[in-house]
Amino acid sequence: MRLAIDAMGSDQGPRVVLEGAARAVIERPDLELVLFGPSRLLTAELKRLPRPLAAATSRLVVRDSPDWVRPEATAAWALRHGHATSMAAMLDLVANGQASGGVSAGNTAALVALARRDIGLLGGLSRPAISSSIPSGRGRRCYLLDLGANVDSPTARLVDFALMGAAMAQCLDGVARPRVALLNVGSEAMKGAACVRQANAWLSERAGMLGFDYCGYAEGDEIYQGALDVIVCDGFVGNVTLKASEGLTRMLAERLQTALTSRWSGRLASLLASPLLRQLKRELDPVRYNGASLLGLKQSVVKSHGSTDAEGFYYAIERALHEVAHCLPARIEGLLTRQGISTVG
Repeated sequence: MRLAIDAMGSDQGPRVVLEGAARAVIERPDLELVLFGPSRLLTAELKRLPRPLAAATSRLVVRDSPDWVRPEATAAWALRHGHATSMAAMLDLVANGQASGGVSAGNTAALVALARRDIGLLGGLSRPAISSSIPSGRGRRCYLLDLGANVDSPTARLVDFALMGAAMAQCLDGVARPRVALLNVGSEAMKGAACVRQANAWLSERAGMLGFDYCGYAEGDEIYQGALDVIVCDGFVGNVTLKASEGLTRMLAERLQTALTSRWSGRLASLLASPLLRQLKRELDPVRYNGASLLGLKQSVVKSHGSTDAEGFYYAIERALHEVAHCLPARIEGLLTRQGISTVG
């Protein structure tokens, strides 16, 4: 299998991208990664890989892309001037079928705009959505979308998101009938923005034909209870929710660490509970959930956090591989076609 990688999107430079990529190919002998960026820079970074990762270089292919999308770039700039960037070259390889999917930690607005233009959207869709899974109660995980591709989403787009999220839960997690809800400020039918109320009415009327269980409105505290598989909202709300959740997780981890090391009784408790604490950290660590899917594209593209480390970028690659292996875009297209989503008004 081959994936295309934008090596220049990370806030920390290409080093973390290359280390994450090297780990991925070492663990998967059938994987080849094509790295886009200035060839001299990437070749030099590959030579600096730690010794355990050096064996990966034979399956890390460098393709020269002299420019890259800066963090401050706009979507309009990317569309007009971004043809020579590492991001555009990565997407072109995917669009031409020479790679099964792509991964970038670069500018989100630029990635969405370029992917929409170069790879294209599935029939009936007007915009892609960004979705990621978050840990939830009962040992489950919940898919949240949109996470920032669409700050303001009309009714039809929210319905699109519900269908795409359900297809994702079915495809990647094997949930036969995902439980889907719209995020709202209350459970009463009259609450929320007009677009949310209209989407609720559309989904409620067709609940029996959708291939998933529509559960109505969900409030913020229900995200982590484990009763839902997919929660739908506009990109502004979703992005704020995700970032707040990550910040809360880090704060709780710091508080717990401080409490367990501030006095001798806490240090003793930490020693006794260390296996459980390690497991909890592993399950809740945001790094393990790095990598958000651009749903609605004809091919799989995953957006990594720009601030992630090498381990986080490795998990973004793993997410892309998982989507490709399960033919996620084709599964989404099938569900959209069956439900005739283009008729939503």
